[in-house]
Amino acid sequence: MTGKSEWPSSLDDSELDELDRYLRAHTGEDDLLLDGVHGLLSALAVGPLLVLPSEWLPEVLHEPFADENEGNRVLELLAKLNDSISAELDVDAYEPILGEVELEDGVMLSAAGWCEGFSRGIDLRAGVWESRLSEDPQLMELLGPVMALAVDEGVLSADAEFEKLSDEEYDSCLAQVSAVLVSVNQYWQAKPVTEAEVEAMALQLPSDTNKDNSNPPRQRSGHWVH
Repeated sequence: MTGKSEWPSSLDDSELDELDRYLRAHTGEDDLLLDGVHGLLSALAVGPLLVLPSEWLPEVLHEPFADENEGNRVLELLAKLNDSISAELDVDAYEPILGEVELEDGVMLSAAGWCEGFSRGIDLRAGVWESRLSEDPQLMELLGPVMALAVDEGVLSADAEFEKLSDEEYDSCLAQVSAVLVSVNQYWQAKPVTEAEVEAMALQLPSDTNKDNSNPPRQRSGHWVH
């Protein structure tokens, strides 16, 4: 596999650990950890419209920085993580950052945090995504493996009764994540957002007014694993 160090914009393991420690020390129960941030930025990287840092940073950072140096360092790490996603997708070297969940019989990888972040990334351009998903079944088909993981982890709800994925099916969906992102990115390049979709999105109410605070917290995963 191609090493992350071949891209100057990518984080090495020590930098991932550093960002992971910061997020763990400054997040609440429903906030994204490193795997979730990676999912969020992945959705934005392959999405239909540009999302500026001023829009996605509030999904990641929830407390004032202790000092300017800390703030600059965290923002630098987040920028490098963001830049690395497109670089890795371009050379077929992308891997989702996953969490670890401790079970009675050992530790297993979990895509719950990554899927949660990916879902929130879609939410930042929800109007366009929802409009296109309802009109073009091709996009839903392309997203199939990621949607299956998200439903399996309880991040998304399914209209019909959903049978849990087997270990083999779960691993198969995980193995397809990189290809899914490449395909979705190519989809939006081939079928860009229309003016009507942009206008419809502009007419939507701010997302904060649509939140249902009665929903239970979504699942979050444990330690990052790349």
